[in-house]
Amino acid sequence: MDTVAVRDYLLGLQQRIVEALQADDGKPFASDGWTRPPGGRLQGDGLTQLVEEGKLLERGGCNFSHVIGQGLPPSATQHRPDLAGAAFEAMGVSLVLHPRNPHVPTVHMNVRLFAARPEGAPPVWWFGGGMDLTPYYGVQADAVHFHRTCRDALAPFGPELHPRFKRWCDEYFFLKHRNEPRGVGGIFFDDFNELGFERSFAMLRAVGDAFLPAYRPIVQRRHDTPYGERERDFQAYRRGRYVEFNLVFDRGTLFGLQSGGRTESILMSMPPRVQWRYDWQPEAGTPEARLYSDFLRPRDWADEAA
Repeated sequence: MDTVAVRDYLLGLQQRIVEALQADDGKPFASDGWTRPPGGRLQGDGLTQLVEEGKLLERGGCNFSHVIGQGLPPSATQHRPDLAGAAFEAMGVSLVLHPRNPHVPTVHMNVRLFAARPEGAPPVWWFGGGMDLTPYYGVQADAVHFHRTCRDALAPFGPELHPRFKRWCDEYFFLKHRNEPRGVGGIFFDDFNELGFERSFAMLRAVGDAFLPAYRPIVQRRHDTPYGERERDFQAYRRGRYVEFNLVFDRGTLFGLQSGGRTESILMSMPPRVQWRYDWQPEAGTPEARLYSDFLRPRDWADEAA
């Protein structure tokens, strides 16, 4: 298990993504490096890079973190009870982008390595991550492009991975209390080590490297689409679903908060402007209603016509 190589890749990926987003937005990201010295609940370091009130991004963050802790929190051992209380090491890059224009989807991407070190036993490691797209005004070509890019990234590692990770994403990014998906999905995986370390790491790199090709063409097609207060209002309403998922269900958010992580970095995924309404329903036949009827349901997007 070469943690140095993983760390180097993650830092390079973060920098490549931030440089591309800065070029698209025109506003520099603020950089906030941090360290946790030995002796506390957590030790390690990280780099939070964030933009607010940009031309393209109303709020967007791309974080790197590398932490070592003395005991795994409940969110990390939910599916691995045998590792409860074990020392651990975790590193990853996580991003959430909330564009200003409601016609540009919100997007999330995360790639990470986790290693647990049970006392008296060899380390147990796994990779996790994925990416998913959350449009406010759905466009078929955008959803198809995003999913095809994810499928192509996974293809060299076996034809069974994409349908498996796509289905996992649909199941994971689902608001059970609303009985609706968060968006149009993408791919999601966790506890992944079945290809051995080198091939599993190569797969992780393929996913991380696919993010910009999956998302930037959508941004470039949609960022000049005209919008008004109606569209901004609906965007703020739908962002409420994003907040609900991240605070109630997201394992990464829960892990960070339960393990004593850096709250400002963990909650950078929260959108800047959000609204909730009581029992609101879109008017039939509107673009807002079409999001629910045509996009917020599982579909085999990669196999559909763009």
